[in-house]
Amino acid sequence: MRLLCRFAIVVLLFVGAMLQAEEKKTREQKVREDKERVEAEGFWMYNDIPGAIAEAKKSGKPILVVLRCLPCEECVKLDDELVDQDPVIQKLLKEYVCVRVVGTNGLDLETFQYDTDQSFAVFLMNADKTIYGRFGTRSHRTEWVGDVSLKGMAKALERGLDIHAAYPGNKAELAGKRGDKPLFSSPEKYPALRDKFTDALNYEGDVVKSCIHCHQIGDAERQYYRAQRKPIPEKVLFPYPHPKSVGLTLDPKECAKVVAVAEGSPAAKAGFKAGDNILALQSQPMISMADVQWVLHNTAPEGGTVKAQVSRAGKPMTLSMSLEDGWRREGEIAWRVSSWGLRRMSTGGLKLDSTTPEFRQKAGVGAGEMALHVFAAGKYGPHAAARTAGFREGDILVSVNGRTDLLTEDDLLAYGVTECLPGQKLDTVVWRNGKRLTLKLPIQE
Repeated sequence: MRLLCRFAIVVLLFVGAMLQAEEKKTREQKVREDKERVEAEGFWMYNDIPGAIAEAKKSGKPILVVLRCLPCEECVKLDDELVDQDPVIQKLLKEYVCVRVVGTNGLDLETFQYDTDQSFAVFLMNADKTIYGRFGTRSHRTEWVGDVSLKGMAKALERGLDIHAAYPGNKAELAGKRGDKPLFSSPEKYPALRDKFTDALNYEGDVVKSCIHCHQIGDAERQYYRAQRKPIPEKVLFPYPHPKSVGLTLDPKECAKVVAVAEGSPAAKAGFKAGDNILALQSQPMISMADVQWVLHNTAPEGGTVKAQVSRAGKPMTLSMSLEDGWRREGEIAWRVSSWGLRRMSTGGLKLDSTTPEFRQKAGVGAGEMALHVFAAGKYGPHAAARTAGFREGDILVSVNGRTDLLTEDDLLAYGVTECLPGQKLDTVVWRNGKRLTLKLPIQE
């Protein structure tokens, strides 16, 4: 028995040491090991979209491009199961030319347009760069279960093969899958990135520092407008609206199946019902929730009409969903990585959340008036600007620049980058320890 206990202790110590070693892996190790592993396995092409296009032209297969931010832990489970484990997906992947891209340096932004706050994005496409569809989304900083699944991925891959089999006869309905010409053709050409990065990862040196992360593209685009002292456009500020923002809850295990419709929402007014399968939006075939977001993303902030072809109990139907001016603001942006930069610009580094009824009562604030709680105040660099100006954790913001209708953190973030300019210091009334005082909230570039 004593010998058995000693053996068990040795095993536990060994496992613990292995886990600790795994935890201590640097980003540099993760990136290099990923390249070594994937190239050794030989199934996926690696950081080689031109090579994938050439292979697809020879084989006649469609292309699957996976953009993956390796240091991001949130999507690692889905990614590992997709690449290594799921037998249904493995079978479907063999019908594609598969390429894994772990850095956006040199990425063709005219072709690959996606939500850059995501760290796992998938494109299904033809060798001529016609986009069949997109896959991969999330609406929370760390949770993704309600937005993507392996079953949903399999359905998207199957639908992609169907679209490919019908190509080029269906080319006209796929035209909308490509977006407008981007501000810059590739990420490293943005002014904010131009002097820091090249068009390729540097595996001969510090590969991690040479990598342009997905979110840095969005950061650079917002910075482009900010540096010119222009309002950040609504489409850039509230990108890729989630279906929930128009009242649709979709099943992550299906392509685009409705499981719930919010009462009084644009989707409800259009006649969507639980159980509807959305086959197409604006004539574009839907393969996933990300495809729905693509159509919403390209609907004007001022409003518009989205035409939907749905199947209800096996019968085809056409629905029209009307979106009013300002509809994009129904979505949330505070969960996004991009909110870090927006907080620097709009709140001097303050992270805010909504207050409880008890807090509101103490501060003498009515139910429909502003009362934002300072959850955290940055301590370093530009994110310490508000702290330097006197703001502290626990403060309740009840008025900013005379505005008392900024009811959420999103409202204040948007106000700061659409109606204010860098250099302004906004009179801000805060409630602290039973007293009201006025501080200056710094607006920054």
